[in-house]
Amino acid sequence: MAEQKQLYIYHTNDLHSQLNQWPKIVHYLEKQKQHHQSRGENALFFDIGDHADRVHPITEGTLGRGNIDLMNDSPIQYATIGNNEGVTFAKHTLEHLYSPANFDVLLSNLYNEQGELPSWAKPAMTMESNGLVIGMIGLTASFYPFYYAMGWDIQDPLMILDKELPKIREQADIVVLLSHLGLFRDEQIAASHDIDVILGSHTHHRLDPAPVVNGTLITQTGKLGTHVGKVQLTYDTGKKQMAETAGTLVSMGGVAPKAGHITKKLQELQTEAERNLNEVVANREEPLAISWTEPSAFSTFLARQLRSWCGTDIAMIHSGLLLASLREGNVTKHDLHRLCPHPVNPCVVNVKGHQLTEAIHQSFTEKMIHLPLKGYGFRGHKLGRLAFAGLDVDVEKSSAGFYQVNGVYFKGREIDENGDYEVATADMLTFGTLYPSIAAAKDKRYFTPEFIRDLITWGLKTEDTV
Repeated sequence: MAEQKQLYIYHTNDLHSQLNQWPKIVHYLEKQKQHHQSRGENALFFDIGDHADRVHPITEGTLGRGNIDLMNDSPIQYATIGNNEGVTFAKHTLEHLYSPANFDVLLSNLYNEQGELPSWAKPAMTMESNGLVIGMIGLTASFYPFYYAMGWDIQDPLMILDKELPKIREQADIVVLLSHLGLFRDEQIAASHDIDVILGSHTHHRLDPAPVVNGTLITQTGKLGTHVGKVQLTYDTGKKQMAETAGTLVSMGGVAPKAGHITKKLQELQTEAERNLNEVVANREEPLAISWTEPSAFSTFLARQLRSWCGTDIAMIHSGLLLASLREGNVTKHDLHRLCPHPVNPCVVNVKGHQLTEAIHQSFTEKMIHLPLKGYGFRGHKLGRLAFAGLDVDVEKSSAGFYQVNGVYFKGREIDENGDYEVATADMLTFGTLYPSIAAAKDKRYFTPEFIRDLITWGLKTEDTV
């Protein structure tokens, strides 16, 4: 007999290790799970990636395993990975990261060099809920140069979707896509594919109410665990189609963190992380001071180490990547994580002289130096001024506070506007519109899995042996 059946979906995305929100989220999800069970209703619980972010000491100190433990202690049943899980952990770490998970990880477009999915990944799956067959597919953003540099074979998500969707669509009444691709790509998929719900993430959009594109409900909860998404679906078994879809967001602002078991787990993980991060990695006889607006010893040290580590003649890097000065004495992993928490990798770009000088001129503006950059892996307060190794930059600051770049010199000669230069820098300078002249460079090499803070460790150890 034909009837209309209800299905509820709760979803989180892009927590970015804002772990103080997790007890609230789990408390809310547990309440909703109990509520629906008491009414004989069906509810599913999802996380759509970037739960982990190595900016948090627990994530750094446990190499992401703490995030999996926290998800295991929640109602989450299904998840996919984001770029913060995919490209900030070394390949051997990611290969085992989700092995302890008691939830299913949907991921269909990440393969190793042998053409195999990670052992914990399922490209797609179906499950039955109240007589309805729910089909699920997981996709993550294809950060090609980073995944390839780490030894992964990341596939085009649309090509994989075209392969997996017909098989799942044939079996399922309702198809749900776990997408860590971003809103623009989700809208493209909705316009061209037969999918009922896209649980979205990555671009940190807060969609309330969730829009419907070509019959597909598209959701996203923003970032940092401020909201949880709630989807209500009504399926007509007679017509074999969706009768109604709706998606809203629930603020966690007024939710008390009553999930005591999560709070206890956080305390245990904090203790473990502190123990791991207290490892001494170097000893420094003199401090290294940092300034975000003036030349400083620490930023110059970092530029020198970046040049040496990457094997280039030139390096440039923003002082804002260093959040505080480095004290003398023993230096621990915790010190370096606190001073440089960003999941930012070194890279080398080949640029023309005019591209290099354009970027340098752009950098010496009040706007860039004081830019409160969000994203691109940057987790600091402001971008700060550029520090250089292998370049002499003649810059002066007027009494009014304006910067004037009078010349840029390499090996005593002014930069050749049409010459070719190999420059070591931070990967974030090559993204988007931050420095268009650097982003436009066609030849870029990214170094993974090392972060900028790993180069500081390397430099301190190297100096100790000199």
